[in-house]
Amino acid sequence: MSVSIFRSRRTSFLSSLSPSTSQQVFSLRSMFISKLSQVGLWMVRESKIGRFTSVSKTRFLQGHSKGYLQHLKHSFSTTAADKAHEEGNQEKEKISVTFVDKDGDEKIIKVPIGMSLLEAAHENDIELEGACEGSLACSTCHVIVMDVDYYNRLEDPTDEENDMLDLAFGLTETSRLGCQVIAKPELDGVRVALPAATRNFAVDGFLWK
Repeated sequence: MSVSIFRSRRTSFLSSLSPSTSQQVFSLRSMFISKLSQVGLWMVRESKIGRFTSVSKTRFLQGHSKGYLQHLKHSFSTTAADKAHEEGNQEKEKISVTFVDKDGDEKIIKVPIGMSLLEAAHENDIELEGACEGSLACSTCHVIVMDVDYYNRLEDPTDEENDMLDLAFGLTETSRLGCQVIAKPELDGVRVALPAATRNFAVDGFLWK
């Protein structure tokens, strides 16, 4: 294998690792080089004073290699555990949300903590309009929380949201604007229904006075 191909494959391998794993690899590489340097210096010193024998060389190498291999095993075990922990945290940072369209069809998606239902719907090709792009200037992202218990876990709507909800088509007691419903752990498993129609006064010709 040519040097250029080897370097290319090494670069590709390292780029596929997570930052923490890459750091571990470079740390182990530096330690390995350091150990080799120690071995070389010891061999030179022992040769000069005439004590360099096959027995002493073997004992020295066995002692250092054993310690290095134990450290290597511990480091990669720790790295694997850290990676599993990170993946677990990433999974926990999302909640499950079910959207039910006007025909009763359901779509379950994973929504990152801190993202609005309007954003999540757009990222997952769910037909939730959001004409004003979340600026509280329309009611087209109107959703209906299907479980009262989940509705009570939401922050109270602001006056601006209530003003827009008053204009929403098919308003219910558990209606909210999707742009104002923010994913949080307590909402894991929430189900929201999309109304049969939306009402956008800016598009329909309504003029504010």
